[in-house]
This record gives sequence, C-alpha cells and structure tokens, in this order.
Amino acid sequence: MSDSAARDRDAAETESAFAHPVVAPDGSAAYGSHPDQVIDFFAPRDGREGAPLVVLLHGGAWRAPYDRQHVSPFADFLARRGFAVASVEYRRGGEIPRQGGEGPVAGRWPETFDDVAAAMDALPALAARELPGADPRKTVVTGHSAGGQLALWAAARHVLPEGSPWRLPAPPPLRGVVALAPIGDFASAVELDVCSGALHQLLGGADDFEARSAHVDPALLLPTGIATAVVQGVEDTTVPQAVTEAFVDAAAKAGEMVGLTLLDGVGHFPLIDPSADACAVVAEEIAQLAW
Repeated sequence: MSDSAARDRDAAETESAFAHPVVAPDGSAAYGSHPDQVIDFFAPRDGREGAPLVVLLHGGAWRAPYDRQHVSPFADFLARRGFAVASVEYRRGGEIPRQGGEGPVAGRWPETFDDVAAAMDALPALAARELPGADPRKTVVTGHSAGGQLALWAAARHVLPEGSPWRLPAPPPLRGVVALAPIGDFASAVELDVCSGALHQLLGGADDFEARSAHVDPALLLPTGIATAVVQGVEDTTVPQAVTEAFVDAAAKAGEMVGLTLLDGVGHFPLIDPSADACAVVAEEIAQLAW
C-alpha cells in the first residue's frame, strides 16, 4: 500500500471510530477524590445474570484530550454482546504544551498508574453495587493502544519489582487480559517514535526512563501467569505490528505463550469501532477468555 493510500485508510478508520455518538453509562462511581477517578458501568443489554465483567481501559497516548467517552460506543457494543462493562477513567497528561511542539503531554507520573491500580483495587466492591448481575469470577481486562499497555500492566502487578507501591502480593483474580494494539514493548515503541514521543513524556529523561520502565513496561514484567491475548491490525501505523511482536517475543523468551491475532487490512481504530468487523473479533477474543 502506498503512503498516501495508507494515510487515507487511516483517516477513514479514525473518522469512523469517532463518528459514533457518546453512549451514556447505566451508572458511574468514583474510586477517589479527583474528577478523573471515576468508572462508568454498562449493564449487559440482555439482562443476563452471571455476565462476565470486562474492565475497559481507554487509549489516547495517555493524553488529556482522549478520555473514556470515545470508547463508550465500544463499551455499549460489548454490553450488547452480553458483557457487563466497567470503563475506567484515569489521570492523563495535562494541557501543558509539549517541549518542541504544541499539544498536551502524555500521562502523569506516578498518578496515571496510581489511578489504574486504585481503580482495579476498588472495582470488586463498586461492581458488586453497580453491576449486581455480573460475575466477578469472570473478569477480563481489555485496553486499546496506551490503554492496552495499562491492561497488560494491571495484570502484571504481582510481578512488579519489590518495593513498588503498586505491587500485589498475589496474581489478580482475572480470567485474562485482551490487549488491543498495545504499547507493550517500550524499546521498540521508542525506536519507532510511537505517538510522537509519548513514552519519554510519560516516563521522563534517560535516567528516569530506565528506572521507571522497570515498573511499567509490559515486556519487562513477564511471565505473569495470566492468560493473555493480543489483537493487532497489520496496517496499523499508530502502534505498528512490530511493537506487538516485540512484546509477544519477550513473553516467549520468558516462557509464556501469548495469543496473537493479526487482522489483515486493518489499522488502529477498527479494533474499538462497533461498525467494523474487527470489533466483533475483539469481542470473541474476550469471550473465549471470559466464559
């Protein structure tokens, strides 16, 4: 595919994914005092009891303009497939212009990870109240792009370095994690300048980057013992296939098998676009782990 054709395809996919109206949740609950410390809940549309619980972490390069609203159509899509959904908001980068260019910075250290850890810890009680028909024993975490990194990280907190404030004493009670075009290997993501330097904005300069990566780079937090699947568009130019393959390779070297589904002719956003066939593939991957 020519560069111009790839740009046209990417633009069309992005427009399609963001064209859906925001879907209001069935309920929301705070897990902290900050306005961004909130979780939206979507009940399964078929009203079934014992529905699997899908924890959804949105992407957007950990930057403030991208919040959970842009994945609300995807959350509703999953709810229409019989899942209970908890869509997590978290603190992202502020509106400070990026050094060397305009636009917001990516993420906050350590607040972005404080929030995801706190949300995951608070979810059992909040979901029991907001989604009483859900079965927490069938919990799957999923996330797209930067949210894919957060989903992989949420499933790896028990293997964080000793002394990490987010470390769990035992594996989280998850059926698995389904990462969608995740930023799952920081070395390859930096090499390919994924999301215009987002990782260095999130983690800081060279010294901070190395030290902090040890706590949050999914490729360094292996094996987890948690069933893991990755869905990746072959034509993705935002988070290229090479980043996902680097994570899958790192898992294999650590003795862990990660399921990899590659979708031909698919870029970055169809994975969360309810009008795209790729979205149905994602739902099936989640179902295979949840049921």
